[in-house]
Amino acid sequence: MKPLLHASLVNDPFKDPVVYVDILWERRGILFDLGCIHRLPPVSLLKVSDIFVSHTHIDHFIGFDHFLRIVLNREKSVRLYGPKGMISNVAGKLAAYTWNLVDRYNLVIEVYEIDGPKIRRGDFICARGFAMEEKGEFEHNGVILDEPHFTVSAVPLSHGIISMAYSMAEKEHINISKDALERRGYQVGPWLKDLKEKVRRRDLTGEVMVPTKDGEEAVPVAKLEEAIITISRGQKISYVVDVLYNEENLAKIVGLVKDSDVLFIEAFFSEGDSVRAGERYHLTSRQAGEIAAQAGVKELRLLHHSPRYKDAPNLLKSEAMKYFRRG
Repeated sequence: MKPLLHASLVNDPFKDPVVYVDILWERRGILFDLGCIHRLPPVSLLKVSDIFVSHTHIDHFIGFDHFLRIVLNREKSVRLYGPKGMISNVAGKLAAYTWNLVDRYNLVIEVYEIDGPKIRRGDFICARGFAMEEKGEFEHNGVILDEPHFTVSAVPLSHGIISMAYSMAEKEHINISKDALERRGYQVGPWLKDLKEKVRRRDLTGEVMVPTKDGEEAVPVAKLEEAIITISRGQKISYVVDVLYNEENLAKIVGLVKDSDVLFIEAFFSEGDSVRAGERYHLTSRQAGEIAAQAGVKELRLLHHSPRYKDAPNLLKSEAMKYFRRG
């Protein structure tokens, strides 16, 4: 069964925290945070449709300019999510440049700033010199993006400022059995994607033209679902960085990331530096491991290490895994 979502760290754990999610079959990518992204090839950045920023400290937002330069003359819209103040942060970035030769560029940056139960939207339109157009505000229940294949949820955490944590959940995974295809003599092709969409929408009436070795055959959708499709729980990928360890934040994090297939979480300090971690509003490796264990996470991926541990690169991972496996 091929997963729909392929998530990976862009940089090593001692550098800027960025996670890239490749959405299989859609030629589409998602970014969690926007630190240094020079390691991502332009072909990957051009696939990005949505960016989820935790907060705008420089190591989480400095990649905005590089991303903008790559997509500037493309006809596309990009959605960018972040905490309250995100619209003014983007406006400040864009105001640093002169935009007198972009009237034929069709890029639009849709900015969504999350403020408690409300989201305010402002669109920056390249062809108008990135003038901002207010799009109003709407309420949310924790789910900030609801797509046909997946949702993205968010919670605000304390880092001295608000730092958003995110979780991306596939609604369900629809898998095609290759063995069942071969037994029936069906050929692979674009019709399988159309079939999956019908099943996802529960549109089981009608027929699908299925290519076979001898031509095409009209097969009822309901029969195909029964014969060649299995439906299972979808993937869940979560992202948590720059957060103070306290009871309120712990409850929010566990509620958000519970049962994640993969949790990307910071381990900025060693447990031996827990006092310093509290002063700097960061997690220790032990805290990261215990959170993952308490939330029933399947795979723990660490990021965002303090450079003070570069001479002992495996220390934070070994500490976190010790407490993760205990759970």
